[in-house]
Amino acid sequence: MPLFLCASGKIRMGLITALKSVLKSAPDPHPEITKTIGYQFKKLEYLEQALTHRSVTHEPRKNYERLEFLGDAVIDIIISRELMRNYPEGDEGLLTKKRAALVQQSFLATIGNMLNLIDDLTVQLSVDLTNEKVANKQQANLVEALIGAVYLDGGIKPAKKIILDTIWKHRSEAWKTINYKGQLIEYCHANTIKNPKFHLVNVSGPDHQKMFEVHVTINGHGYPTGMGTDKKSAEQSAAKNALGSLMV
Repeated sequence: MPLFLCASGKIRMGLITALKSVLKSAPDPHPEITKTIGYQFKKLEYLEQALTHRSVTHEPRKNYERLEFLGDAVIDIIISRELMRNYPEGDEGLLTKKRAALVQQSFLATIGNMLNLIDDLTVQLSVDLTNEKVANKQQANLVEALIGAVYLDGGIKPAKKIILDTIWKHRSEAWKTINYKGQLIEYCHANTIKNPKFHLVNVSGPDHQKMFEVHVTINGHGYPTGMGTDKKSAEQSAAKNALGSLMV
């Protein structure tokens, strides 16, 4: 009887060892992503969760929303630290503006496109990814979720490396195309203020060289006007001026 138990125990241990070996050698379901970011997950379930849309499951631990929440915070702290290193004399207003440009949805969507994250998204057909606005939102969410997944799986060091290799590396592109109008609207939402109102107050100059002047008001309060060679650029200029005043 003891010999039988011993042999049975050996067989059982052999099966467990074999099972562990199979699990360790399980193929990576998203090899392109892990290759692109240069990180191999120890727990592939984190990566799967980061690539699962809420339309597939409402279970908080099964879709990417919790990881998106975490990734957003990790990105904020890493980017904030790098900005403080690179702008030792920069005040809060400058640092806030530069960080806002790097974490805004449109720029994170650009990073998501570079990584081709949406190709691996598990999502129901009811989510229209042919709609550019919807697709960009998903790309941005996926970047944050991926960072959150890496942080949980490997800690701050690999998460920081990915942020520096993607978001921080392409920071100049974000700063060239800062959407001040979008930032101003986001600022108003975050501070429960009514949306800004943009007023075209003047157009001057000859037809081939017109100058547009836009005035922005928030809750009835006016801010310095913005100038531009078209209405859109004048609105961006006015929004930038308003943000400068609000963040003093």
